[in-house]
Amino acid sequence: MPRLARMIVNGEPTIYHVMSRTVLDGFVLGDIEKEYMLKLLKQFSAVYFTEVLGFCIMGNHFHLLVKMIPDDEYSDDEIIMQYQGYYGKENKPTIGQVPQLRLKWSSLSEYVKDIKQTFTRFYNKRHGRRGYFWGDRFKSVIVEEGETLINCLAYIDLNPVRAGIVERPEDYRWNSLGYHIQARNKDGFLSTDFGLKQFNVKSEKEKVRLYREYIYETGAITNGDTPYAKTIPEKIVTEERKVNFKISRTDRFLSRTRYFTDSGIIGSKEYVSDTYRQFKHLFQSKHEKKPKSVKGLDGVFSLKRLSEFIGSSRNSVIPRYKGTFLLDIRNCL
Repeated sequence: MPRLARMIVNGEPTIYHVMSRTVLDGFVLGDIEKEYMLKLLKQFSAVYFTEVLGFCIMGNHFHLLVKMIPDDEYSDDEIIMQYQGYYGKENKPTIGQVPQLRLKWSSLSEYVKDIKQTFTRFYNKRHGRRGYFWGDRFKSVIVEEGETLINCLAYIDLNPVRAGIVERPEDYRWNSLGYHIQARNKDGFLSTDFGLKQFNVKSEKEKVRLYREYIYETGAITNGDTPYAKTIPEKIVTEERKVNFKISRTDRFLSRTRYFTDSGIIGSKEYVSDTYRQFKHLFQSKHEKKPKSVKGLDGVFSLKRLSEFIGSSRNSVIPRYKGTFLLDIRNCL
C-alpha cells in the first residue's frame, strides 16, 4: 500500500502539532534519554526556520508544537550566519549550498527527520543495539492560531498529568510549562506567543502566568473519552485560584485526546466541508461525508480520520483556511 501524502501549507508561517512514538515496548525513554531529546529539540530548532511553542517528552513518545517559517523570510546572509552558528564560524557554506539549505531548513519533514535520526543513533549506541527506534513516520496536525493553538498546547502540557506522573504540569521537567517554570525558558527556546488577545502583554513572566492559569482551569476538567486518565486535582486548582486565578473553569476544552491526534479534519463547519471537497476525489467512499459537531466544543466540527484516503508519497500542499486544524492523514502511531 503506498504511503499517504503529508499535507503541508507553503508560503506562510504554519503551526504543526507533531507526534511520534517509539517502536519499542514499554517506557524506554528515561531521564537521560529525555534530556538528550530536549537538547536535540533546542539544537535543531536553532538552525531550522522554526518557532517552538511547546513540547512534551514522555516515556514512549513525544509531542512538539512548532511554527515553520517560510524560507523567503530569511536572507542569504542570515542562512550563512545560522550555518556558521551550527558548524562554527570558521566554516562557511558555498554559494551553491545556500539554496539547498534554504529548502532543507524550511521543511517540517527534514526538521523532524534530523531530530529522530540523531536520537536513534544516540539511543542505539547507549544501549548497544541496532535497528529502528521510532515507529513509522510521524503524525502532524495543522493548527490554527488563537483558541485552537492554546488548547492544543494545554493538551500537550497535560500529558504527564493524565498519565499520573505529576499532579502539577510544571513539576514535569520535560514539557513546555516545566521548561518555562523550572528552566525559566533558558536561551529563549520557547515562544510565548500564545495567540490570544488576553495574552497581548509585554511581560514574558505575565504571559506565562496567564498560560499557567489557563492550563490549570482546563486541566481540572474530566476527560469524557478516557475516564481513567488523571486530571489536576480540584484541591490544587482551588489553591491556585486563591493566589491569582481570575477566570472560571471553561468547558471549551475537554482534553479529548482523539480530537487532538486522530481526527481527519477538525474546525468550523465551513472549514471542514471546504477542505473535504478538495480531497473528495481521493476517497474510496462513494457516500458524501458530512461534518459532525464535537460535543463540548461549541462551533467545532469534525470529520472522522481519513482512513480511506488514497495518496502518494509526495506532500500535498493545501491553501491556508480559517478553521481549527487539519490532521495529516496517514497511519496512526
